[in-house]
Amino acid sequence: MSLVVPAVLPSSRIDLEEKLSLFARIPSLTRIQVDVIDGRFASPASWPFSSQDEFHSMVENGEMLPYLDCIEYEIDCMCFGAESVAGEWLSIGASRIIFHAESVTDLPQLIAYGKKHYGDGNDFTSRLISFGLAVNIASDISLIEPCLPDVAFVQFMGIDKIGRQGQPFDERVFEKIRIFHSRHPELPIQVDGGVSLGNAKKIVALGVSNLVIGSALQRASDLDSIIAEFEELQSPYGV
Repeated sequence: MSLVVPAVLPSSRIDLEEKLSLFARIPSLTRIQVDVIDGRFASPASWPFSSQDEFHSMVENGEMLPYLDCIEYEIDCMCFGAESVAGEWLSIGASRIIFHAESVTDLPQLIAYGKKHYGDGNDFTSRLISFGLAVNIASDISLIEPCLPDVAFVQFMGIDKIGRQGQPFDERVFEKIRIFHSRHPELPIQVDGGVSLGNAKKIVALGVSNLVIGSALQRASDLDSIIAEFEELQSPYGV
């Protein structure tokens, strides 16, 4: 599996499709993350929150995400009420959902909801749908540890203010990853935010499975070459 997971932050449906087309042509890429931002939990709002009628119409008409034959879609729900948002994305072809630990006051309840409505009543990993938890730099790891048996992976945010691409990497995340991986060596970890060729090697060396990369790819003059450079750092923990 690819180490690199491109992060797409769409401003419209057309923008989403244009960005997806850039990555879908690259055979080494097998997963794309779509950032979904409500403008309240994180800001500014992205599509589809900026045009909900268009998205709801897409869901109601059964229009599926493009390139499902070669791309697995991961939806990063940076929003309140993520459990209902997840259902809409799953219905149009997404297979991985990320809940942010800080978006709810009762995280175990959110996980229980996911099990009831999207799981099989036992665990998430027995189906093609995978659920993960994202945690901010300012949050303590203890916030998510009670829920770890019920999720497939954890995403550490590498920036201080989530929801905006192009922010500087926050090195505080290194220690959080080191501690977490030492406690839970079998649970896949990915890092999202501020990832670059300058810090990727150290991130991977800490036991990270996947690098979620936005602006470093979108600003690259040669997309194929920079992805190849990242992939040379391939993690033995990749999922």
